[in-house]
Amino acid sequence: MGRHSRENARTLYDIASAQGGYFTAAQARQAGYAYSQQHFHVTRGNWLRIDRGIFRLRDFPPAEREDLIRWSLWSRDRRGIPQAVVSHETALAIHELSDVMPAWIHLTVPPGFRKETPHGVLLHTAKLAPGDTQARAGYQVTTPLRTLLDVAASALSQEHLNQAVRQALERGLVRRSLLQNAACQPEARRRLDRALVAAQEEWAK
Repeated sequence: MGRHSRENARTLYDIASAQGGYFTAAQARQAGYAYSQQHFHVTRGNWLRIDRGIFRLRDFPPAEREDLIRWSLWSRDRRGIPQAVVSHETALAIHELSDVMPAWIHLTVPPGFRKETPHGVLLHTAKLAPGDTQARAGYQVTTPLRTLLDVAASALSQEHLNQAVRQALERGLVRRSLLQNAACQPEARRRLDRALVAAQEEWAK
């Protein structure tokens, strides 16, 4: 392997390692791999083709929630920037809040997102502020506070919301004052207030 080939491989590895071993065709181009070289590496089995324009380094160690990394890369715009943020019940699972087992992958995308919703994915549309998200290995997830606000406004059961709020408070993931004063729709506010009362009653036992 020549010097340039080694440099290209190292650059691509650095990109992929931040994304659980995954990368896009555009990122491979940025690392120095022409499309003909990309085809070569797929044919040789060095790279695994995961989806259109999405690959994985064959020998990269398995990552947690690789499905979320793939959906993040799937959502990229024309500049190659992922648009989807893991949210709602899926974010509850990531933060280990409540014992809810989401049947769908919940993603929040910005207004104007045009890609067709894949099977098994539920897209929510919202304009998230920078403080509403946290970085994980290969994807973004809504913060515990934003997640609780989102699920309070959703069809999540009050029982699961109560559990999630209590656990978030117990673990110091959110402050009670923030939950009490956060702006949200009237029904979400009523549900959050009930969850806060339920948490206080649980601790008083």
